[in-house]
Amino acid sequence: MATDLALTSSQLVALQAQWPPPTVVDVRRAPAFERDPRIIPGAIRRLPEQVTRWSLELEPWRPVVVYCVHGHEVSQDAASTLSAAGFDATTLVDGIEEGWKAEGHAVVPFAPPTHWVTRARPKIDRIACPWLIRRFIDPEAVFHYVAPADVRSFAQAHGAIAYDVPDVDYTHVGERCSFDAFIARHELCDPALATLAAIVRAADTGVPEQAPAAGGLLAISLGLSAMLADDHVMLRWGLLTYDALYAWCRGSQGEQHGWHPETLRAAAGH
Repeated sequence: MATDLALTSSQLVALQAQWPPPTVVDVRRAPAFERDPRIIPGAIRRLPEQVTRWSLELEPWRPVVVYCVHGHEVSQDAASTLSAAGFDATTLVDGIEEGWKAEGHAVVPFAPPTHWVTRARPKIDRIACPWLIRRFIDPEAVFHYVAPADVRSFAQAHGAIAYDVPDVDYTHVGERCSFDAFIARHELCDPALATLAAIVRAADTGVPEQAPAAGGLLAISLGLSAMLADDHVMLRWGLLTYDALYAWCRGSQGEQHGWHPETLRAAAGH
């Protein structure tokens, strides 16, 4: 990949504020990473020699920014492989050392992914909550879907956190659903997220009339469930649904559509 296509650190910061944010991938070789296992906030950690394998896990609707130590061949080769696979992929100018850190941007300690478990055959809350975790809490989070009777034993055996089952921290309380519990416990203050929470709550608790978009979310969720037998495939494409819905909550609610043939003819010069 040509270096003139790479992003500066300031450009990456600006891109991370857009929606959907890019998938940022730390592809430093193992010895370099072990010398300083700190990463750019929100980044995931992957081995550069396994790019073909882990590229299958990436969400194709999100741009990808890969970085290494200095922004040279390690990240450039990974970005080239991702671009050849159809991703909108680029690199970080000067990498994490001469670029990101040198410009004073924050780094955070790498932490192993958190594991979460809930009931199988997700519909709304059990897709919305993983989306919230991946986008706002832990981009590396791993999710497990098991039989309802096995959720607690699986959590204990595998060090996972149970959610959307009775008598756990992340669950329904009164009229609030598990999505609300995550927002409250992690103090996620965001007007667009509050709007989305109202939609999720209305769709998940049987009162879609309480939020105008809830009926649409319910229909799409049930349709995806009918189409997709694999819960993790359902999760993958459910993430796109919530990315799109959150984008609407962030800035598209005022857009209206209608059919006005005279306006269209005038625009076409007829």
